[in-house]
Parts: sequence; structure tokens; C-alpha cells
Amino acid sequence: MSFPFADVSERSLIDLLSLAGRRAVVTGAAQGLGKAIAARLAEAGANLLLVDLNEEGARAAAAELGERHGVRALSTRADVTETSSVAAAADHAVAELGGIDIWVNNAGIFPNAPVTTMPDEMWDTTFAVNARGVFLGSREAARRMSPDGPGAVIVNVISTAGVQVAFPGMAAYVGSKHAALGMTKSLAVDLAPLGIRVLGVAPSFVPTEGNIAAAKAGAEAAAAAGVEMPPLDVMSSSRIGRLGTPDDIARVVLFAASDLSMVMTGSTLLADAGETV
Repeated sequence: MSFPFADVSERSLIDLLSLAGRRAVVTGAAQGLGKAIAARLAEAGANLLLVDLNEEGARAAAAELGERHGVRALSTRADVTETSSVAAAADHAVAELGGIDIWVNNAGIFPNAPVTTMPDEMWDTTFAVNARGVFLGSREAARRMSPDGPGAVIVNVISTAGVQVAFPGMAAYVGSKHAALGMTKSLAVDLAPLGIRVLGVAPSFVPTEGNIAAAKAGAEAAAAAGVEMPPLDVMSSSRIGRLGTPDDIARVVLFAASDLSMVMTGSTLLADAGETV
């Protein structure tokens, strides 16, 4: 069986980092981590499709990044929990960009509630977005990736919740992120013969718009149930003196998506400021 992964040892550092001519899809890209990831991929030269439920936000982000970095940047609305919606987004990337070389499963939700009061719907929705969404995105991307291209990569944005439990009320989120981390390993085994690498990036808590809103909502729900939750400023046991920023995570995703990481597949990179040490 042939595994089409090139030895890139003789290529320059600049060439290894470049994504010029590659086609990248980023889910959950209207704001926060997704937008930061798309920005670094665009800066490295990739043409982009930004995918989000927030169609207007994705369109604005695409226009901004395309103008700033001189790449082709498009957007589309998609629900990562629906097969037809994800397939349509993948088809759009192929039709408009000419193919898919990089797919970043970034879309995710961060609900938290005490397990005794957590409704079924919260559990189901969390797994639908954070686990099913990774599966659907990876499958539809892999079906359209070519082993003859410049290098096919799927990057799953997971979380340190895939390896630990930071505080109470995270049963659904932790379960879904453990699933995504395990899926990253299994997908790497399945897709290696097709010339597709699969990597995970696991950030600790990053204060994006969505994360802050979700954390506050969870704290309010916990307080109502008589459960104490930690304040936002101690949600990360950082060893570098600060919380991570969206761009801190985006740079790690860029490494994973580029040929700098050619020898890697199935791994999950902890972008956690030392939180899990």
C-alpha cells in the first residue's frame, strides 16, 4: 500500500510554511478562533472558504481577509450538524476554489451546567456540534481531497477538555471533546492511505466572544443550582503569565496545516500555556 507523504527535508523554511495556491475551509470562521485561524492561513497564501451559521459575519470576515492578504476569500452559511449542509459547503469549496487541501473543524459550542440539571437537549446539541460536526466535516473533506495535491490536512480544534476536566458542569463539553480527540487518532489511521494527515489542536480557555458568553451563562446556571463555578480570570492555570489569544492558537493551526508538520498525523498539539502540565 502506498502512503503518498513526501520527504520535505530539502525544502526551505519559507517554502514549508507557505500555503500559496492551497484551498482551505474553516468552520465557525465568522469570529473568534475561526476568524483568527483563517487570517493566518490567508497570510500564508491559502485561498479560503469561511463557513459559519452567521452568514453575514462570515461574509464580512471573508471580505476583510481577502482584501488584507490578497487571496481569494469566500463565505457560505452551513450547519456543521447537518450532513447536507456540510456536503454543500464542501461542494462550494470545490466549485469555487477548485478543490480542498486543508479543512479546519473549528466550529464548536461551550455550554456548561451541573449534570443534575443538564437538559437532554444541551447534551445532544453539544455532541452534535463538537463531535458529529468533526465527523461530518472530516468525511466530506476527505471525499474531496486528492492525494495528488500539494498536501491534504484536516485539523480539528479540540480543547484541553479533551484530556482533562477543569471545573464542574462540563460533562457534555468534556465528553464531546474527548470524542473529538479520539476521532482525530482514528481518522488519521483511516485516511493515511489516501494521503491525508489529521491533527488536533487543543487550546485552553481563550477569551473569545463566544467563550466569554458561554462561560457567563454557565456560571449563572450553576449559581441557580447552588454550584460554585470559577471566575473567568482563573479558568486557565497558565505557566506563561497570561491567557492565550486567538492568534496564539491560530499560529499552532498554521503549523499543523503546513508542510512543517509533514511527519505528524494523529497527534493533538496542546496549545494550553502549560495548563495541563
